Amino acid sequence: MAHKTKRTAVYLLTATIAFTGMGMTAQASSILPGGGVSLALENGNKLEDVTEDKSSLPIQSIIESIPLANSDAAQAEPTEEDMFRNLVIAQVDSYVNVRSTSSEEGEILGKLYDNSVGTFISEENGWYQINSGSVTGYVKAEYCVTGDAAVEIAKQVGKRIATVTTETLYVRAEASTECDIIGMVPQAADLLVMEETEGWVKVDIEEGQGWISTEYVSLHSEFVQAESREEEERRLAKEEEERKKAQAAAAAAQAAQAAANASTTQEEISYPVSGGSEMGQAVANYALQFVGNPYVYGGTSLTNGADCSGFVMSVYANFGVSLPHSDAGDRTQGYGVDGLANAQPGDIVCYSGHVGIYIGGGQIVHASSSRTGIIVSNAGYREILAIRRIF
Repeated sequence: MAHKTKRTAVYLLTATIAFTGMGMTAQASSILPGGGVSLALENGNKLEDVTEDKSSLPIQSIIESIPLANSDAAQAEPTEEDMFRNLVIAQVDSYVNVRSTSSEEGEILGKLYDNSVGTFISEENGWYQINSGSVTGYVKAEYCVTGDAAVEIAKQVGKRIATVTTETLYVRAEASTECDIIGMVPQAADLLVMEETEGWVKVDIEEGQGWISTEYVSLHSEFVQAESREEEERRLAKEEEERKKAQAAAAAAQAAQAAANASTTQEEISYPVSGGSEMGQAVANYALQFVGNPYVYGGTSLTNGADCSGFVMSVYANFGVSLPHSDAGDRTQGYGVDGLANAQPGDIVCYSGHVGIYIGGGQIVHASSSRTGIIVSNAGYREILAIRRIF
């Protein structure tokens, strides 16, 4: 769909941004500003931010689809494809500047990163006016796509997520309550949607792909948005402060642990742990001590049994760092890392409904399932939703 000059979109999508990642420069970087936290588009009139730990985010609000005064009163409820068509998606090596006017002389208000999205407002002299997060301004049209061209790209760069809304949800082999249960997922888990049918969605969990009822989940699509200059400055300052606190707590915990172990000899497991920070290596080495121990749904004991997020939480607790007992919550911790190629030992690797700890050499240690327990696996064995760094 081609937008005419100064044409206003049928729906204005007012959105939020939640940034917890390291900053990026005009060149490629291993750090992402949002780490997957995003504009969340739902089918229907209400669009919501899906971040779990909202208290830690500098900016947040509800995203809503608002009919304009000049639109038809009986305007049909927009489909997800309709909303995708009103997106402006950056297609650049790193980022495109968002400016105050439709000119390169305009003040730089923020950055729209590659594959990040804004909402189309108007077109003027080869520039798109957009709203993205807290930023409203202009981006050069040659670096972005919108209209029909945005629909297919949105499906590729966005992630369709099902967030569990009940305490424990069974995942079944087929889309029926009569079928076998292949696994269980806890409340607030974020699951990657593979397929949608009437009343059911196919999702990816540690035990494999299975089906869950839409009655017990909320569905949305995630996209990363723009970051204003002020947000970037606040984020970087906050991250540096939190990183120093985490490092100090880890150093104290590690010293106490070393003193406690001075008179004992522990059997070492031989896995490649190298590169990255000294603290990250210490986290990975500590986690590897528990390989072979059991998986227990809802558990947090490194010896008697833990689930995936309980394992990550308890490992980091040994270093004085408090993490949530939630795979979705882990996706908001620390700051984002751009891809497995840039991962370092100690990083938290987040999957659909699952998390593990990167140990280097393309591997993770994780509490996998009740069948396998705590094991070491190739990190790329499933699609990665985000990688988060604490130290």
